[in-house]
Amino acid sequence: MAQAIASISSLRGTSQKVLEGSIQLSRGSRLESPASQRVPVTARSGLGVVKANGNRGEEEGKSGRRALLGLFAVGVTGVSFVNSVLADTKPIKIGPPPPPSGGLPGTLNSDEPRDLDLPIKERFYIQPLPPTEAAKRAKESAKDILNVKELIDKKQWPYVKSDLRLKASYLRYDLNTVIAAKPTEEKKALKQLTSKLFSTIDDLDHAAKIKSTTEAEKYYTETKSALDDLIVKLG
Repeated sequence: MAQAIASISSLRGTSQKVLEGSIQLSRGSRLESPASQRVPVTARSGLGVVKANGNRGEEEGKSGRRALLGLFAVGVTGVSFVNSVLADTKPIKIGPPPPPSGGLPGTLNSDEPRDLDLPIKERFYIQPLPPTEAAKRAKESAKDILNVKELIDKKQWPYVKSDLRLKASYLRYDLNTVIAAKPTEEKKALKQLTSKLFSTIDDLDHAAKIKSTTEAEKYYTETKSALDDLIVKLG
């Protein structure tokens, strides 16, 4: 009986020691991370993120300072370049604008249309000439009209139409100037010849429009005959 009681007491002591050992083991199980595995604590400020890790923070600080120094150097270089360019510039003297009409030689025909001080009838793209010079320019326009024969032979119809219309406008303008200066008894005959001439020119333009070689050659011949008669009258 005494032996049974002693064995029971010994078992109690052993269990108590085991319990105490397990408690100590549970308390010691709170493992702390090694210093090398700790997550660095970060703190935010107005200039950015400051990290608790000393080495990494120093490296980032150095790279930031290098970037700022690079930007500063670029800015200084740009300012010096602009200053050098501005120093080499030379001022350009700009004179007053020419008069609206006839300010430069040979520009009267282009200045007149924008001269608001002139009447509308005088604001024309063709420069007016005295009757004698107008007759000379009319003869030059007549030669240019006769030169469309080469374009007709090549069937270059857009060029035939453009040349006819441009030179016919000059010819009509100059003929009106010449006829207005002629005596009354000569005006009637010149007006009839002028009307016949521009009728044949219109027919020639229409032939070029429809691209008819036959009609173009026909009305070119009539236009040449009318031009010859009119030039003889002009003298």
